[in-house]
Parts: sequence; C-alpha cells; structure tokens
Amino acid sequence: MSVGNNQPSPDEIPEALRDVTPIVKTKRNRFWLWLGTGVGLAIVGAMIGVYLWNENSNLRVASTPQVLENLTSQPEKKNETAQTEQEALSSKAVLQESRPDLLGHLPYEAASPETLTPVTADGRIQLKTPAAEDFLQMQADARREGVLLVPLSGFRSLAQQEDLFFGVKAQRRQRTTERAEVSAPPGYSEHHTGYAIDIGDGKAPATHVEKSFAETEAFAWLEANAARYNFELSFPEENAQGISYEPWHWRYVGNQESLEIFYKNQ
Repeated sequence: MSVGNNQPSPDEIPEALRDVTPIVKTKRNRFWLWLGTGVGLAIVGAMIGVYLWNENSNLRVASTPQVLENLTSQPEKKNETAQTEQEALSSKAVLQESRPDLLGHLPYEAASPETLTPVTADGRIQLKTPAAEDFLQMQADARREGVLLVPLSGFRSLAQQEDLFFGVKAQRRQRTTERAEVSAPPGYSEHHTGYAIDIGDGKAPATHVEKSFAETEAFAWLEANAARYNFELSFPEENAQGISYEPWHWRYVGNQESLEIFYKNQ
C-alpha cells in the first residue's frame, strides 16, 4: 500500500471486487441521469402551467362586465319575461273573475216587492222603504226652498229593464255598446236594487234625463244638499265604470245594505 494516498491501487483491489466497481459507478450515473431528467420535466411542466394560468387570467380581464352580463343573463331575462307575461295573464283572469261586469255595468239583484214604498201619489215609482222615506223628506225640504224635485224612475224589474235596453236600442237603431253608454242591460242596472232614482226639475221638464239637467236649479240644489239625505250621484263625469255622465241618476247609500250593494261591487 502506498503512503499518502488513501485510494488503493488497482493491484491492491481484490480480484473479486474489480468487476463490481464499474457496475456500481454505472448505476450511480444512471440514478443521477434519471433524477436530472425528472427535475427538468417538472420545471418545464411548471413553466407551461404558469403560462396557461396567465393566458386564462388575461382572458378573464379582457372580458368586460357587459359581455359577461350578456352571456349569463340572456336565459334569465327570457325567464323573467315569460314569468311577467304569465303574471299579467293571471292578474287579468283574477280581475275578470272579481269584476263580472257587462259592458261596464255591474250586476244587481232585483228587490222584493214587499220591500218597496211608493214615492209618487199613483204608486208608479217606488224605492226601498229607507230610500223612499229619505227621498220624500228631501223633496219636501227642497219644495220649501222653491225647488221642485220630480221622481222620474225608481225601482225597475228585469222585464222593464229588458224593454228599456233592447226595445229602445232597436227603436233608435243603436249599437249594443252605444246603448250601454246610457242604459244598463237587464240584471245590471242600479234601479233593480230599489236604491236608485232618476230625478228631474219640475220647472224644466225639457231637461229630464238629459245632460242639460246639470244646468238646472234642481241639480244645483241636489249637489249642495243630497248628501244630507244619503243620496249621491252614481255616474259623475269621467266615472271609473266608463258610463256616460248622468246628472239625473242618484243612488241611496244611507244603510248597511245599500253600502254593501254598491261599494262591494266596485
């Protein structure tokens, strides 16, 4: 063995180990080769991943809020439109069920004959008893002030209303909608209730059942005093039902029954 050198010389290595030494070195070299290759591939993969992530981020940044909104909200907007249309149809159906009007007129049941009281000497014009009593008092008070309130029409049966609507319509050759502006179909007149009355001015008979009645002394007195006797104008100008202005048509709202008849219907 040589002095100062720790590595044995080839001659000093046992013959049995001389063939093993190159194999160990070769395996060691292969190990480092595979390790280096693996590390290299990992680095390349990481670089590719970073690149793809950056590209995806740039795409997200480049997408404006408006574009994203258009991409994501179109189906929602269609659903919202369909839902709104369905709700509108449902609301319309409910409204039609809750307002079973005919040509703008609301339905009313006919009063029983035993509930009626005459307001004229011949008994031809009648109202329900509470309304009749208050009308007669109103008429008497107006007369004391020189105003003549003339009852023109009170309670009407279904048959009377049928003749008034269809008979007059045929006589005047009016369209159905045209006739409905001034007269209700049978079953849809306030006069059926016994709480409605048409009033005229005894001093101006030419204005009876005419819009010109609004210019009479009687109408002015009614506007100022009718509420004291529980009467109100049924169809003022631009009324919600769309019925023509009828300054002569008044209704009684002085008890629970009359309030429910007229205001529950509305």
